[in-house]
Amino acid sequence: MPVIEADPAAARERLEAAGVDVSPGNTDHEEWRAERGGAVAVAYADKIVVQGASPTDLTLLLEEGGGRAHVYFDGASRGNPGPAAVGWVLVTSDGIVAEGGERIGEATNNQAEYRALIRALEAARDYGFDEVDVRGDSELIVKQVRGEWDANDPRLRELRVRVRELLSSFDRWSIAHVPREINDRADELANEALDD
Repeated sequence: MPVIEADPAAARERLEAAGVDVSPGNTDHEEWRAERGGAVAVAYADKIVVQGASPTDLTLLLEEGGGRAHVYFDGASRGNPGPAAVGWVLVTSDGIVAEGGERIGEATNNQAEYRALIRALEAARDYGFDEVDVRGDSELIVKQVRGEWDANDPRLRELRVRVRELLSSFDRWSIAHVPREINDRADELANEALDD
């Protein structure tokens, strides 16, 4: 059970800025409570106690400095265009911090790849990371984001702009192409979302 020495008012602001609902405490000693995913944070006068099965759902937002994450993304489309889904994974030295997969409606494979990257970057931002090392198995997306290749399709250009906006919110970022086997968890999550 992590205990974070922090100013409860400043910590509350960080949580609310990340979209976490903060409610009043249950006792006179509790300043507030917050719940996200598998974690519950309880604030006292000079510390915050985080409980639950997945404390990193809140500790990353509560600790100063944010830290660095490896961000993996993958999109899938059946029909190109057709039913599409995204998968993403956030990894730190402690292991997988968060992951997700969801259907996104009709899209081309490249649109799905971009939407997966956007969702992954939004998650990294929401978890309060300062630095991200992004990895994906779409060479097209990686090279377009780095500016090595043009995005001729207007929809892909719009998606690339959104990706660059998100990346600019981090203190440092990198993006690299990796083989599919390195990106297998994000790929699994996208395909599982399509199969559900």
